Order: sequence, then C-alpha cells, then structure tokens
Amino acid sequence: MTNMFNVGKIVNTHGIKGEVKVQRITDFEDRFHSGGRLFLEKENGQLLELEIDGHRIHKGFDLVQFSGFNNINDVEQFKGLNLKIDEEQQTELDKNEFYFHEIIGCVVYLTNGEKLGIIKEILTPGANDVWVVSRKDEKDVLIPYVEGIVKEVDISEQKVTIEPMEGLLD
Repeated sequence: MTNMFNVGKIVNTHGIKGEVKVQRITDFEDRFHSGGRLFLEKENGQLLELEIDGHRIHKGFDLVQFSGFNNINDVEQFKGLNLKIDEEQQTELDKNEFYFHEIIGCVVYLTNGEKLGIIKEILTPGANDVWVVSRKDEKDVLIPYVEGIVKEVDISEQKVTIEPMEGLLD
C-alpha cells in the first residue's frame, strides 16, 4: 500500500443533504474541488475512496459534498474521521517549501550546534507557518518559519538549524 497523508478532518455534518464540515490540514485548497478524490480513513483503518461532488467555504471551514452521499444519514458516520490523499496525489513543491509530514519529527538545532528539541506540530496562523518545538523538561517553543530564523532544513537528515532572535526561546 502507498503512503497516505492527512489533508483534513471531518468535524461535523452540515445541513441535511449530506455535506460535511472539514477542518483543512493542507495548504492546497484544490484538494477539495469538485471532481477530486479523497480517501476516508475509517476507525478500523480501512480506506473508502470518495469523489468530491461539491465544495464551498463557510465560516472558515470547507463544506464538502461527496458523490453518492446525498443525505445526512449517509455521512453521519464520517464525523471525526480523517480525509487523506495517496502519495501520487502530492504536488511538486518549490524550493524551501515542505509538506507538514516532512517537517514534523525533525530535530531542531541552534547554529552553535545545541539541540533545541523536536518539531511536534505546525500552526498556520496567517503570514507564515509556526513550528511547535517540544523541549525536554521545558515548555514548548514556537518558531516562525521565516528566512531570518530558519537557516537550514535538511529533510533527508530530519534536521533543522535555526538562529533565534532575541527573546524567542524565553
């Protein structure tokens, strides 16, 4: 089986005609456009392939309609489940762009070689992503993904080197 990657989570149903409310976990809005396909990961780990029949944005969430699921009763069971794509559906990225799954788990080092911690989560608040770094016996630190701070990202080595600005690690 190919690798699968999360692109969203169904958080609720919407209306009575089978729409679901999706919390997006991807920067690629076109993942949810009509005609696209996604995989729903059921609780038992099985994958259900779904074709997108309709999409719109409502109050910051993606509302998605799947072909053949035209009633709230058809999609009620999908609440809380993840939507995924397979490896072949991934898009080529530009230089210095990365998929979340490539960054999460990387070890962060300071430019002096000191180990800071491990990236455990990525936040997308607006202008730039923010990497949440888990530190041993200390509270997490938030690292903005900006050129002045992130000096090097080596995906093959799972290593990130940063030069923190004053006060960032306090």
